[in-house]
Amino acid sequence: MTEASLPGPDNVLLRVAVVGSGPSGFYTTEALIKSGHPVRVDLFERLPAPYGLVRYGVAPDHPKLKQAIQVYEKIAQSPEFTFVGNVTVGRDLGIDELRQAYHAVVLTCGAETDRSLGIAGEDLSGSHTATEFVGWYNGHPDYRERIFDLNHEVAVVIGQGNVAADVARVLAKTVDELRATDIAAHALEVLAESAIREIHVIGRRGPAQAKFTPKELREFGDLADCQVRVNADELELNPASEVEVADKSNANARKNMDLFRKFVDAPSAGKDRQCYFRFLRSPVALSGGRRLQAVELETNCLSGEPFAQSAQGTGVTETLGCGILFRSIGYRGAPLAGVPFDERRGVFSNRGGRIHDAQGAVAGLYTAGWIKRGPTGIIGTNRADSVATVDALLQDLDALRSGGAKPGIDGLYAVLADRGARVVSFPEWQKIDAAEIARGAPHGKPREKFTRVDEMLEQL
Repeated sequence: MTEASLPGPDNVLLRVAVVGSGPSGFYTTEALIKSGHPVRVDLFERLPAPYGLVRYGVAPDHPKLKQAIQVYEKIAQSPEFTFVGNVTVGRDLGIDELRQAYHAVVLTCGAETDRSLGIAGEDLSGSHTATEFVGWYNGHPDYRERIFDLNHEVAVVIGQGNVAADVARVLAKTVDELRATDIAAHALEVLAESAIREIHVIGRRGPAQAKFTPKELREFGDLADCQVRVNADELELNPASEVEVADKSNANARKNMDLFRKFVDAPSAGKDRQCYFRFLRSPVALSGGRRLQAVELETNCLSGEPFAQSAQGTGVTETLGCGILFRSIGYRGAPLAGVPFDERRGVFSNRGGRIHDAQGAVAGLYTAGWIKRGPTGIIGTNRADSVATVDALLQDLDALRSGGAKPGIDGLYAVLADRGARVVSFPEWQKIDAAEIARGAPHGKPREKFTRVDEMLEQL
């Protein structure tokens, strides 16, 4: 349906810009297209490649989690959809320019930065964020040139969620276990020469509060050349933790505790590497000369009511020598010029998906996903979150369309060309995609990613 054929102002073609092409971006697009209203959605992505965290955050040895891409590909075939790749909002286009060209702008750009430990020595060489490492081994162009020195026997991972598990598992696996995945070739080469023999996965609270999913944790028992280690003493639970584990709604904690106990009793198989899960420890300082040599850990105790326990330092410390450390203690979003930002929470200031400033809701500006609610949930969690934001947007439909027709991307192509932006369409992305698959085939891999933007553009 064209704008000329629409029968009146109440049916003005709704033009929506969605910024960020990860799960929330596609689920927002899907909800808009299925809304029953005449709509066109232009999905902006700063890289030539879509899919965000599914492409660059999911571990290479978890291909089933990447099957969500098939859903996104189907959404992308909708006639109401346009992919605007290789365009950075905040650089190539300002947020105000988008607001002028669209009835509504939905920001779904995720939580891109790691929370810091806030301790001495955190900036030493050898101290890294999990995001850097995950992006590096997944071939993200932002992290292609990062250097990870694995010529050390001991690695430490701070955090006990699934991202920490991914980092530890990739460090623990043999090259043969990774070779047939879509791990980046440059990462596989470095991992093949790794000298790491001990991996310590450290959490500030107890085993009952560990945030691994049981499936992720169970995989450590199947590693070809890495033995899992858990100290039985650290599995002793305080009364509040026993209440948490016994709660019917907390099945993950019970399953995790069962797995930790099995790891205690697992016979030593003479494997070359060891992975230690350690609890009730907080890093309080990193030390070394030019580079990291050790982490100082303080022993904690738990206090508080069940499901509201916090870790309190006891003053008892130990020093663990290590040559490389990764922090995985949560993510936070990055500010965007012209958008109200909640510094404390690391999200865009919003109420139910409507972005707010000190005066109230900012007309036509919305958000969904991690940048809306914080880094919680799994990939599928973003669907309901995106639908909720779209519901809020549709409640504002009359006000949004009151200004008449908007040009959408058609009014911005000339601006982008003048600024030297090379826009990548979805059919062009499909050419890059096909080239990656062809590159991987001779090596028995599902794909070999292009890890630099210029390499992607050379395929067009």
